[in-house]
Amino acid sequence: MSDFEFTVEGPVATFVLNRPHARNAFSEDISQGLLNALERIERDQSIRALIITGSGGGFCSGGDIKAMSSSTGVITPDERRTRMKRSHRIINLLASLDRPIIAAVDGPAFGAGFSLALWADFVIATPKARFCMAFARVGLIPDYGAMYTLPRIVGLSRAKEIMLSAREIDAEEAKTLGIVLEITTAKNLFLRAQSIAQSLTTASPLAISLTKSGLNSSFGSDLTTMLEIEATGQGMAGTSEYAKESFKRFTEREPLRFIWPKLEAADTRN
Repeated sequence: MSDFEFTVEGPVATFVLNRPHARNAFSEDISQGLLNALERIERDQSIRALIITGSGGGFCSGGDIKAMSSSTGVITPDERRTRMKRSHRIINLLASLDRPIIAAVDGPAFGAGFSLALWADFVIATPKARFCMAFARVGLIPDYGAMYTLPRIVGLSRAKEIMLSAREIDAEEAKTLGIVLEITTAKNLFLRAQSIAQSLTTASPLAISLTKSGLNSSFGSDLTTMLEIEATGQGMAGTSEYAKESFKRFTEREPLRFIWPKLEAADTRN
C-alpha cells in the first residue's frame, strides 16, 4: 500500500499524505510521490490548482524520527547533506509552481510538515490543527525551506522565537500570525479546500502565474524592478482573451467568471 494518494479530478489535483499510523511522517515513498506529482503538474497545464492534505486527522508530523534513529551505520555530515539536497527539487518545484497550492491542515503539522504547509499559497485549518518547528527538540535545524518561508510570513523576530522555542502554535494563533488563512471544521476542511481550488480554476491562469511570479520576486527586488515587472505583466494580462471577456462581462453587467467563495459562519463551528 502506498504512503500517499495522488488524484486529479478535472482541473484540481490532490496529494494526500497517507501514513496515519506514523502521523503522516515523511517517507521515501511520500517524497518520491510528491516529486512525481509536482513534475506532472508542472507539465500539465490542464491542472489548475493543487490541494495538499493528510489522512487520519493529521497533516504531517515531519521526518520519521523512528526510522532515522533506527538506521544502521555511521552517517557522515556530507552524506546527510546529500540526503537533504534530494528534497531541494521538491522545494524548488513548490516555490516555482505557477498554480495555486492549498494546504488543508487537521491535527499536527510538525517539523518538515509545518515547512511543507508554509509553501502553500493558502492554508486552511481546523481548530485541532497544531503547528510546531520541532527541530530544536531533537538537535536539528529547520529544513524544507522553512528558514526562507517563515520569516517572510511572520517576520524575522517572530520566526526566531518560533524556531528556537520549538513551541506549539494552535490554529487561532497561526491565523493571527498570518500562517493560516481560515479555520473551519474537520468535516468541512476538504470541502472548503476544494471550494477554493475550484474557484481559482475559474480565474485567469496567466494572471495567477504572473502574480505569483511577481510576489516571489518582491522581497529580493527594489521598487524600480517591481514596477517593471508590474508593467510587463499587466501588458500581457490586460491583452489576454480572459481579460477581454471579463471587461465585456463587467461593462454589460454580467456575472464575472471568477468569484472567491465565501466562508459560511457555520463552517467555523467546532
